[in-house]
Amino acid sequence: MTKKRRKKSKNYFTSETEEAIILYNNTKDTVIKSQIYEQFIHYPFFKLTENIIHTFKFYYTEVDEIEHLQHEVITFLLSKIHLFDPSKGAKAYSYFGTIAKRYLIISNQKNYKKRVDKSPLESLYDDENHSYNIDEDNSENFISKFIDLYVEYVTINIYNLFPKEEDAKVADAILELFRKREDIDIFNKKALYIYIREMVDVKTPKITKIANQLYDIFKTNYVFYIEYGYVEFS
Repeated sequence: MTKKRRKKSKNYFTSETEEAIILYNNTKDTVIKSQIYEQFIHYPFFKLTENIIHTFKFYYTEVDEIEHLQHEVITFLLSKIHLFDPSKGAKAYSYFGTIAKRYLIISNQKNYKKRVDKSPLESLYDDENHSYNIDEDNSENFISKFIDLYVEYVTINIYNLFPKEEDAKVADAILELFRKREDIDIFNKKALYIYIREMVDVKTPKITKIANQLYDIFKTNYVFYIEYGYVEFS
């Protein structure tokens, strides 16, 4: 492999990039490793992170500039570069693209949670940076889909989220309202509490406590779902 700087074309992450990553991992000399990175790897990493950030609109960050966020992700990719093993069948572009997206998803979810903790849910819909537009004709299906995903997630993880058996039973009783939402015509808060107590014999403060925990899970992930149209529950 020559030391000539690679041409910056639209095909920024090529087979040459993958070869350079493999060579980088197999090189012991730190000076040569640095040269390989600067000449063949840095630019593909730069473009990869840039495209992912703008394609998926990962704009919620603690740093002031998107370039600073890129630097964070590139640094993270470099810290994981030694884990790339082509013998496992993965291509470098897909491998590092997945790592970058997971890093950004986690970063965005953390920043969303900070915003959610400080803001009422309805105020997040009007954010001037809001980029995911819900067609009004499909909004009901959009929300319904999220509720189904939410109920499935909490149901599967209910004993991880609510280790105490009584808490888990209350949570499941509340989830039952979501499962049967199309058949339930109850909008009075007091009536809902009575409905839940019919299923689980607990006092109102316990229901309120579990409902608030469920709401936190719902709220944090729903604003992310609105923004990007998909969700990875946290």
